[in-house]
Amino acid sequence: MFTIILPTYNECENLERFVSKLQEVFAAGGLGGRIIVVDDNSPDGTGEIADRLAGQYGNLSVLHRSEKQGIGPAYLAGFKEALKTDTDFILEMDCDFSHDPAYLPVLLDAAEDADLVIGSRYVAGGRVENWGLGRRLISRGGGMYAKMILGVKINDLTGGLKCFRRQVLETLDLNAVSSQGYGFQIELTYQALRKGFRVKEIPITFADRELGQSKMSRRIVYEAALLVWKLRLRPG
Repeated sequence: MFTIILPTYNECENLERFVSKLQEVFAAGGLGGRIIVVDDNSPDGTGEIADRLAGQYGNLSVLHRSEKQGIGPAYLAGFKEALKTDTDFILEMDCDFSHDPAYLPVLLDAAEDADLVIGSRYVAGGRVENWGLGRRLISRGGGMYAKMILGVKINDLTGGLKCFRRQVLETLDLNAVSSQGYGFQIELTYQALRKGFRVKEIPITFADRELGQSKMSRRIVYEAALLVWKLRLRPG
């Protein structure tokens, strides 16, 4: 059994289409998975769409939060809900179609001999589509910076398409995770490596969203840049 966590904020243009695609992948592969939508009180009605989908699909539930607090806290809330169930694997996905639902069975297959699987843009076979030069430089340069400071071999530390074996999230101190933005991805992967878990990267094509607004901001970039030093200097 596996559970997919979908954090949402103003994703009314994407959520229903993305959930529909996931359900198609479930059916085609005979996969018995669950979906938890974590909505941060989206003013565009995303939460109401999620509630309607929960009524339509028995394998989907919704966690409503009172305000926007960042993608990190949203994922942590979803993880904790998933860990209350009998799920074996917990996955992160973005519902803006930057993560193709077709990668779901690939991630689950890779997780048979890994504790954390990362869908990577920066290993052989991986790539990014529809990004401008500036964003490519920020993403690639930021990843190389984090890799160098932390002294790890992972190529896509900020990658957000992930599959965790439940033991990983049960072992990590989720309450100590401080990142609100995409530095959250670095923090969890680094914690998993320090605990000795097996981390594997598989190549993916990451496509920029077609609908809705990106949540990237300067504050998120600065947070991640400072985070790697905090992680590097943190005892144990």
